[in-house]
Amino acid sequence: MQPMDRRSPDLWYTEYQKPDMRLGLRIKEILVNKQTQYQHILVVETAEYGRLLALDGAIQITERDEFTYHEMITHVAMCAHPTPKRVLVVGGGDGGVVREVIKHDSVERVTLVDIDEAVIETSRAYFPSVSCALDHPKVEIATMDALVYVKEHVDEFNVIIVDSTDPVDFAAGLYEKSFFATAANALKSDGIIVAQTESPFAEPEIVSSTFLALREVFPISFLYWGAVPTYPTGLWTYAIGSKLYDPRETRSSAPLDVRYYTKDLHHSAFILPKFLKDLIGRDAKMQTKEKACHAT
Repeated sequence: MQPMDRRSPDLWYTEYQKPDMRLGLRIKEILVNKQTQYQHILVVETAEYGRLLALDGAIQITERDEFTYHEMITHVAMCAHPTPKRVLVVGGGDGGVVREVIKHDSVERVTLVDIDEAVIETSRAYFPSVSCALDHPKVEIATMDALVYVKEHVDEFNVIIVDSTDPVDFAAGLYEKSFFATAANALKSDGIIVAQTESPFAEPEIVSSTFLALREVFPISFLYWGAVPTYPTGLWTYAIGSKLYDPRETRSSAPLDVRYYTKDLHHSAFILPKFLKDLIGRDAKMQTKEKACHAT
Protein backbone atom coordinates (compact mmCIF):
# COMPACT_ATOMS: atom_id res chain seq x y z
CA MET A 1 0.00 0.00 0.00
CA GLN A 2 1.45 3.34 -1.08
CA PRO A 3 1.47 6.14 1.51
CA MET A 4 -0.75 9.13 0.81
CA ASP A 5 1.02 12.20 -0.56
CA ARG A 6 0.93 14.55 2.43
CA ARG A 7 1.25 17.52 0.11
CA SER A 8 -2.21 16.79 -1.32
CA PRO A 9 -5.26 18.33 0.40
CA ASP A 10 -7.08 15.87 2.63
CA LEU A 11 -10.50 16.50 1.05
CA TRP A 12 -12.97 13.63 0.85
CA TYR A 13 -16.31 12.86 -0.79
CA THR A 14 -18.44 10.84 1.61
CA GLU A 15 -21.66 9.12 0.61
CA TYR A 16 -23.82 8.29 3.60
CA GLN A 17 -25.24 5.10 2.15
CA LYS A 18 -27.05 4.04 5.33
CA PRO A 19 -27.27 5.53 8.83
CA ASP A 20 -24.43 3.24 9.91
CA MET A 21 -22.54 2.88 6.60
CA ARG A 22 -20.66 5.29 4.38
CA LEU A 23 -18.23 5.28 1.47
CA GLY A 24 -15.36 7.75 1.24
CA LEU A 25 -13.19 8.73 -1.74
CA ARG A 26 -10.40 11.29 -1.64
CA ILE A 27 -11.09 14.32 -3.84
CA LYS A 28 -8.47 15.88 -6.08
CA GLU A 29 -10.72 18.63 -7.45
CA ILE A 30 -14.32 19.85 -7.24
CA LEU A 31 -15.65 20.47 -10.76
CA VAL A 32 -19.40 21.09 -10.30
CA ASN A 33 -21.35 21.89 -7.17
CA LYS A 34 -24.81 23.26 -7.86
CA GLN A 35 -28.51 22.94 -7.09
CA THR A 36 -31.02 22.49 -9.92
CA GLN A 37 -34.80 22.71 -9.82
CA TYR A 38 -34.91 19.00 -9.00
CA GLN A 39 -31.72 17.97 -7.21
CA HIS A 40 -28.17 18.77 -6.18
CA ILE A 41 -25.43 17.95 -8.71
CA LEU A 42 -21.85 17.30 -7.68
CA VAL A 43 -18.94 16.35 -9.95
CA VAL A 44 -15.55 15.71 -8.40
CA GLU A 45 -12.24 14.27 -9.55
CA THR A 46 -11.33 11.43 -7.19
CA ALA A 47 -7.93 9.83 -6.72
CA GLU A 48 -9.24 6.26 -6.88
CA TYR A 49 -12.19 6.19 -9.32
CA GLY A 50 -11.65 9.20 -11.58
CA ARG A 51 -14.51 11.60 -12.09
CA LEU A 52 -17.61 11.00 -10.00
CA LEU A 53 -21.18 12.24 -10.50
CA ALA A 54 -23.43 12.41 -7.45
CA LEU A 55 -27.08 13.48 -7.31
CA ASP A 56 -28.45 14.53 -3.94
CA GLY A 57 -25.42 12.95 -2.29
CA ALA A 58 -25.78 9.55 -3.99
CA ILE A 59 -23.13 8.28 -6.42
CA GLN A 60 -24.55 7.81 -9.92
CA ILE A 61 -21.41 7.04 -11.91
CA THR A 62 -17.64 7.03 -11.69
CA GLU A 63 -15.36 6.83 -14.69
CA ARG A 64 -13.69 3.69 -13.43
CA ASP A 65 -16.66 1.41 -12.81
CA GLU A 66 -19.69 2.85 -14.65
CA PHE A 67 -19.45 0.20 -17.38
CA THR A 68 -20.32 -2.57 -14.91
CA TYR A 69 -23.72 -1.03 -14.25
CA HIS A 70 -24.54 0.31 -17.71
CA GLU A 71 -23.71 -2.93 -19.49
CA MET A 72 -25.73 -5.12 -17.13
CA ILE A 73 -28.84 -2.96 -17.06
CA THR A 74 -28.76 -2.68 -20.87
CA HIS A 75 -27.50 -5.81 -22.58
CA VAL A 76 -29.46 -8.42 -20.63
CA ALA A 77 -32.76 -7.02 -21.91
CA MET A 78 -31.40 -6.09 -25.33
CA CYS A 79 -29.87 -9.51 -25.96
CA ALA A 80 -32.95 -11.33 -24.65
CA HIS A 81 -34.96 -9.71 -27.47
CA PRO A 82 -34.33 -10.94 -31.03
CA THR A 83 -34.73 -7.54 -32.75
CA PRO A 84 -35.03 -4.56 -30.37
CA LYS A 85 -35.82 -1.66 -32.69
CA ARG A 86 -37.45 0.95 -30.47
CA VAL A 87 -35.99 1.50 -27.00
CA LEU A 88 -37.03 3.86 -24.20
CA VAL A 89 -34.56 4.88 -21.50
CA VAL A 90 -36.20 6.32 -18.38
CA GLY A 91 -33.77 8.48 -16.41
CA GLY A 92 -30.13 7.89 -17.24
CA GLY A 93 -29.37 11.47 -18.18
CA ASP A 94 -25.66 10.73 -18.00
CA GLY A 95 -26.06 8.83 -21.29
CA GLY A 96 -24.41 5.57 -20.28
CA VAL A 97 -27.40 3.37 -21.10
CA VAL A 98 -27.95 5.18 -24.40
CA ARG A 99 -24.31 4.52 -25.29
CA GLU A 100 -24.83 0.80 -24.73
CA VAL A 101 -28.19 0.62 -26.52
CA ILE A 102 -26.76 2.24 -29.65
CA LYS A 103 -24.21 -0.57 -29.91
CA HIS A 104 -27.02 -2.88 -31.11
CA ASP A 105 -27.39 -2.75 -34.89
CA SER A 106 -31.11 -3.56 -34.80
CA VAL A 107 -31.94 -0.31 -32.97
CA GLU A 108 -33.76 2.23 -35.10
CA ARG A 109 -34.62 4.76 -32.41
CA VAL A 110 -33.75 5.24 -28.73
CA THR A 111 -35.60 7.82 -26.66
CA LEU A 112 -34.07 9.20 -23.47
CA VAL A 113 -36.51 10.76 -21.01
CA ASP A 114 -34.98 12.59 -18.04
CA ILE A 115 -36.67 15.29 -16.03
CA ASP A 116 -33.48 17.25 -15.29
CA GLU A 117 -31.77 18.71 -18.34
CA ALA A 118 -28.89 19.89 -16.15
CA VAL A 119 -27.81 16.27 -15.60
CA ILE A 120 -27.59 15.73 -19.35
CA GLU A 121 -25.57 18.90 -19.89
CA THR A 122 -23.27 18.11 -16.97
CA SER A 123 -22.50 14.68 -18.40
CA ARG A 124 -21.84 16.16 -21.84
CA ALA A 125 -19.33 18.55 -20.31
CA TYR A 126 -17.55 16.32 -17.79
CA PHE A 127 -18.17 12.70 -18.84
CA PRO A 128 -17.63 12.57 -22.62
CA SER A 129 -16.87 8.84 -22.59
CA VAL A 130 -20.29 8.20 -21.01
CA SER A 131 -22.41 10.78 -22.86
CA CYS A 132 -20.77 10.18 -26.25
CA ALA A 133 -23.90 8.73 -27.92
CA LEU A 134 -26.35 11.45 -26.89
CA ASP A 135 -25.85 13.24 -30.21
CA HIS A 136 -26.22 10.07 -32.30
CA PRO A 137 -28.81 10.48 -35.09
CA LYS A 138 -30.84 7.56 -33.72
CA VAL A 139 -31.23 9.27 -30.33
CA GLU A 140 -34.01 11.64 -29.29
CA ILE A 141 -34.11 13.34 -25.89
CA ALA A 142 -37.17 14.50 -23.97
CA THR A 143 -36.60 16.52 -20.79
CA MET A 144 -39.84 15.88 -18.94
CA ASP A 145 -41.52 13.73 -16.32
CA ALA A 146 -41.13 10.12 -17.42
CA LEU A 147 -44.44 9.14 -15.79
CA VAL A 148 -46.24 11.54 -18.11
CA TYR A 149 -44.23 10.51 -21.17
CA VAL A 150 -44.89 6.80 -20.73
CA LYS A 151 -48.64 7.38 -20.36
CA GLU A 152 -48.70 9.28 -23.64
CA HIS A 153 -46.93 6.58 -25.68
CA VAL A 154 -48.76 3.30 -26.16
CA ASP A 155 -47.55 0.19 -28.01
CA GLU A 156 -44.32 1.84 -29.17
CA PHE A 157 -41.30 0.15 -27.60
CA ASN A 158 -39.61 -3.24 -27.70
CA VAL A 159 -37.49 -2.51 -24.64
CA ILE A 160 -37.83 -0.08 -21.74
CA ILE A 161 -34.82 0.46 -19.46
CA VAL A 162 -35.53 2.24 -16.17
CA ASP A 163 -32.22 3.79 -15.11
CA SER A 164 -33.68 5.80 -12.27
CA THR A 165 -32.21 7.40 -9.19
CA ASP A 166 -33.10 6.08 -5.73
CA PRO A 167 -36.87 5.81 -5.04
CA VAL A 168 -37.35 9.18 -3.38
CA ASP A 169 -39.04 12.43 -4.41
CA PHE A 170 -39.79 12.61 -8.17
CA ALA A 171 -38.35 9.12 -8.81
CA ALA A 172 -40.46 7.29 -6.23
CA GLY A 173 -43.28 6.55 -8.67
CA LEU A 174 -40.96 4.61 -10.96
CA TYR A 175 -40.85 1.75 -8.44
CA GLU A 176 -44.61 1.22 -8.13
CA LYS A 177 -47.04 -1.22 -9.72
CA SER A 178 -48.96 1.62 -11.38
CA PHE A 179 -45.85 2.68 -13.29
CA PHE A 180 -45.09 -0.86 -14.43
CA ALA A 181 -48.69 -1.22 -15.64
CA THR A 182 -48.34 2.00 -17.64
CA ALA A 183 -44.99 0.83 -19.01
CA ALA A 184 -46.59 -2.45 -20.08
CA ASN A 185 -49.02 -0.45 -22.21
CA ALA A 186 -46.11 1.43 -23.78
CA LEU A 187 -44.44 -1.84 -24.74
CA LYS A 188 -45.28 -3.83 -27.83
CA SER A 189 -46.59 -7.38 -27.53
CA ASP A 190 -43.01 -8.70 -27.46
CA GLY A 191 -41.78 -6.05 -25.01
CA ILE A 192 -39.26 -6.34 -22.20
CA ILE A 193 -38.67 -3.95 -19.29
CA VAL A 194 -35.74 -3.82 -16.88
CA ALA A 195 -35.29 -1.63 -13.80
CA GLN A 196 -32.47 -1.20 -11.31
CA THR A 197 -33.62 -2.38 -7.89
CA GLU A 198 -30.86 -1.43 -5.43
CA SER A 199 -28.71 -3.57 -3.12
CA PRO A 200 -30.21 -6.55 -1.26
CA PHE A 201 -27.91 -5.84 1.68
CA ALA A 202 -28.51 -2.08 1.93
CA GLU A 203 -32.14 -1.90 0.74
CA PRO A 204 -33.75 -5.36 0.89
CA GLU A 205 -37.25 -3.87 1.19
CA ILE A 206 -36.85 -1.96 -2.07
CA VAL A 207 -35.55 -5.05 -3.87
CA SER A 208 -38.47 -7.20 -2.77
CA SER A 209 -41.25 -4.62 -3.10
CA THR A 210 -40.15 -3.44 -6.55
CA PHE A 211 -39.76 -6.96 -7.87
CA LEU A 212 -43.16 -7.92 -6.48
CA ALA A 213 -44.76 -4.86 -8.12
CA LEU A 214 -43.22 -5.76 -11.48
CA ARG A 215 -44.17 -9.43 -11.16
CA GLU A 216 -47.82 -8.52 -10.63
CA VAL A 217 -47.84 -6.86 -14.06
CA PHE A 218 -45.61 -9.01 -16.26
CA PRO A 219 -46.28 -12.73 -16.82
CA ILE A 220 -42.58 -13.49 -17.11
CA SER A 221 -40.41 -11.85 -14.45
CA PHE A 222 -37.02 -12.49 -12.86
CA LEU A 223 -34.41 -10.84 -10.68
CA TYR A 224 -30.75 -10.84 -11.70
CA TRP A 225 -27.63 -9.32 -10.24
CA GLY A 226 -24.16 -7.91 -10.90
CA ALA A 227 -21.28 -6.04 -9.30
CA VAL A 228 -21.00 -2.24 -9.09
CA PRO A 229 -18.08 -1.39 -6.75
CA THR A 230 -19.09 2.16 -5.79
CA TYR A 231 -22.79 1.44 -5.22
CA PRO A 232 -23.85 0.50 -1.67
CA THR A 233 -22.26 -2.90 -0.78
CA GLY A 234 -21.07 -3.45 -4.38
CA LEU A 235 -23.83 -6.00 -5.08
CA TRP A 236 -26.63 -4.70 -7.29
CA THR A 237 -29.92 -6.13 -8.51
CA TYR A 238 -32.15 -5.66 -11.54
CA ALA A 239 -35.79 -6.68 -12.06
CA ILE A 240 -36.76 -7.72 -15.56
CA GLY A 241 -40.24 -8.33 -16.92
CA SER A 242 -41.31 -9.68 -20.29
CA LYS A 243 -44.53 -10.17 -22.20
CA LEU A 244 -43.27 -12.96 -24.45
CA TYR A 245 -39.59 -13.94 -24.24
CA ASP A 246 -37.79 -15.66 -21.37
CA PRO A 247 -35.13 -13.04 -20.52
CA ARG A 248 -32.76 -15.70 -19.19
CA GLU A 249 -32.04 -16.73 -22.78
CA THR A 250 -30.08 -14.75 -25.38
CA ARG A 251 -31.61 -14.20 -28.82
CA SER A 252 -29.30 -11.56 -30.28
CA SER A 253 -25.56 -11.15 -30.13
CA ALA A 254 -23.76 -8.95 -27.64
CA PRO A 255 -21.78 -6.00 -29.00
CA LEU A 256 -18.07 -6.60 -29.46
CA ASP A 257 -16.94 -3.54 -27.50
CA VAL A 258 -18.11 -4.58 -24.04
CA ARG A 259 -15.98 -4.87 -20.91
CA TYR A 260 -18.29 -6.64 -18.44
CA TYR A 261 -21.23 -8.33 -20.16
CA THR A 262 -20.87 -11.73 -21.83
CA LYS A 263 -23.35 -14.37 -22.96
CA ASP A 264 -22.20 -16.70 -20.17
CA LEU A 265 -22.58 -13.91 -17.61
CA HIS A 266 -26.09 -13.21 -18.92
CA HIS A 267 -27.17 -16.74 -18.06
CA SER A 268 -25.35 -16.92 -14.74
CA ALA A 269 -26.69 -13.55 -13.51
CA PHE A 270 -30.09 -15.19 -13.01
CA ILE A 271 -28.63 -17.77 -10.63
CA LEU A 272 -29.42 -16.12 -7.32
CA PRO A 273 -27.72 -16.67 -3.95
CA LYS A 274 -30.04 -18.42 -1.53
CA PHE A 275 -30.56 -15.35 0.66
CA LEU A 276 -31.70 -13.39 -2.39
CA LYS A 277 -34.04 -16.16 -3.50
CA ASP A 278 -35.43 -16.23 0.01
CA LEU A 279 -35.87 -12.44 -0.02
CA ILE A 280 -38.14 -12.38 -3.06
CA GLY A 281 -39.62 -15.81 -2.33
CA ARG A 282 -40.80 -14.75 1.09
CA ASP A 283 -42.75 -11.88 -0.45
CA ALA A 284 -44.29 -14.23 -3.01
CA LYS A 285 -45.61 -16.41 -0.17
CA MET A 286 -46.90 -13.34 1.70
CA GLN A 287 -48.65 -12.11 -1.43
CA THR A 288 -50.34 -15.49 -1.95
CA LYS A 289 -51.45 -15.54 1.68
CA GLU A 290 -52.84 -12.00 1.48
CA LYS A 291 -54.83 -12.85 -1.66
CA ALA A 292 -56.25 -15.92 0.06
CA CYS A 293 -57.30 -13.81 3.07
CA HIS A 294 -59.03 -11.26 0.88
CA ALA A 295 -60.76 -14.02 -1.06
CA THR A 296 -62.33 -15.35 2.14
